[in-house]
Amino acid sequence: MKIYIDQGHNPENPNAGAEGNGVREQDVNYEVGIRLAELLRQNPFFEVRLSRPTPDTQLGTSNATSLAARVDDANNWGADYFLSIHCNSNPNPSVSGSEMYVYSDDSPADELAEDLLDGLEDTTGLPNRGVFVNRNLYVLRRTRMPAVLAELGYLSNPGDAALLDTQPQLFADGLYAGFLDYFDLV
Repeated sequence: MKIYIDQGHNPENPNAGAEGNGVREQDVNYEVGIRLAELLRQNPFFEVRLSRPTPDTQLGTSNATSLAARVDDANNWGADYFLSIHCNSNPNPSVSGSEMYVYSDDSPADELAEDLLDGLEDTTGLPNRGVFVNRNLYVLRRTRMPAVLAELGYLSNPGDAALLDTQPQLFADGLYAGFLDYFDLV
């Protein structure tokens, strides 16, 4: 099973991520993605490709070309599933938890998102905020395979940010558990 892991955002602009409580989204996304890829590669059922194989990998020269590079790479590789890893932010610092986005409900992506979210909740203890449909997100709209965008936690929340910064392995373990559950490999 070919899994494409997109570590959302670039290390620098264009398309750098959010920051909160001294934590940069693009750094968390990279680290969780690398750790998840290591877990998946240890299982012969999975083949993995990363959008950012190194911490300084820069994709595109604008937001649009950065997103297109990720989607084109996954489509051209023939990925079976696409996971884009992100961190969230909110003006209200008390908002906490993980959530997932898919292009449509009652789909393979929707089922995968539910399992990934359950895995994150079990390993991190962060609230499960649910799976939401968003037809506007480029990485969900333009991929030719089931695609999920994961918002691991809120950088604007001091507790979430600290966990994302200091315990990236928990998030990788949770996502991996979700993949195992989805493919009935538990």
